[in-house]
Amino acid sequence: MALQGTLKDFGIADILQLIGQQQKTGQLCLANKEQEVNVFFRDGNIARVESVTRKKKDLIGNMLVRAEIITEGQLLEALETQRRTLKRLGDVLVSTGAITADRFKKMMQLQATETIYRLFSWDAGTYEFKAEPVESDTEAITPLRAESVLMEGFRMVDEWPVIRKKINRLEMTFEQLKPLPPPVNKEEDLDAAFDDAFAEKKKDENKGEFKSVGDSERIVYEKIGPGRDVRKLIDVSCLGEFETCKALLNLINLEYIRPTLVNGKAPSSDHDGILQKVGRSLGALGASMAALAAIVFLVAQFSGKLSLASSPASMFSDPATQRFISRTQVKRIEAALRVFELEKGDVPEKLDALVDAGLLKPEELRYPWREQYYYRRMAAREFVLLPPLQ
Repeated sequence: MALQGTLKDFGIADILQLIGQQQKTGQLCLANKEQEVNVFFRDGNIARVESVTRKKKDLIGNMLVRAEIITEGQLLEALETQRRTLKRLGDVLVSTGAITADRFKKMMQLQATETIYRLFSWDAGTYEFKAEPVESDTEAITPLRAESVLMEGFRMVDEWPVIRKKINRLEMTFEQLKPLPPPVNKEEDLDAAFDDAFAEKKKDENKGEFKSVGDSERIVYEKIGPGRDVRKLIDVSCLGEFETCKALLNLINLEYIRPTLVNGKAPSSDHDGILQKVGRSLGALGASMAALAAIVFLVAQFSGKLSLASSPASMFSDPATQRFISRTQVKRIEAALRVFELEKGDVPEKLDALVDAGLLKPEELRYPWREQYYYRRMAAREFVLLPPLQ
């Protein structure tokens, strides 16, 4: 039986973490009202990403045209050759010399990573993981570790709020104010890193992560020109939306560029643009982290401790709060049971087996109650899981 459910019960981050930890091989199918994305895993690493309902602008051929790597004419000619020969578009473009094989693979990698990070925007939808062999693909991306994808997702959640304060509209354009300094050598770069690490002053949006001129900043700076807005800079820089916008913020903070006036007025931070898009793009993950922070704060206020192992029920004086948290915990235990089933072929006799398998911690088998959840294995890989009687 496949691991399946809804994203409201089990988020993208949790799914990737489980598949990565268990080093699974198979296909993860994700769908919402507008899109369907298939992510293929090999030994817990992401080996391929396919968007069944990919928008026209996100197709690899159109990405290459928007990035000004090939022309519209070259794409149309390649598509005609592809139709006649049934060859892959990448093979056709490489054979005609329109693009190198290495450059095409990098663009395929960018397309895949952008598709994956957009998944964090989904606050509703379904998922299903099927454990099955994943065939090799000559155009496959360089495998991505699930843990790395998660870390990058959390980094985006942390840094986007700072970025969107100034890069708030896709229609924003920029002008260069002064040349960039020459690249520093590795030793100087290392010294600067140590200076930042041991600096006494607190980092803010004009310092630390948002003050250095690196490769991304140099790429974006060179692409800035009349009429090139944020959307176009994302396309031609080939860095992805997040890295491009972060580089623009760094360049603004360091006064190498500035937003140009639109109809005599400076760009307003009140417009939707990226501000709203990013809010949606990381809504599910950001909301989950905010909710978790709120719960941790309340626990700290009422109990003075953060340990789940020490009298969990005593943390919550309101039974309604316990029931609310319990519903989420039941979904988490159910998901762990399905992963156990994929690994062992059947659900366990007792919940303690989930701890032995490294899927859950002992305290998670009862949180937020004093007693362990009621569990009983039924026939045909079915089970009953209920909160304990209180």
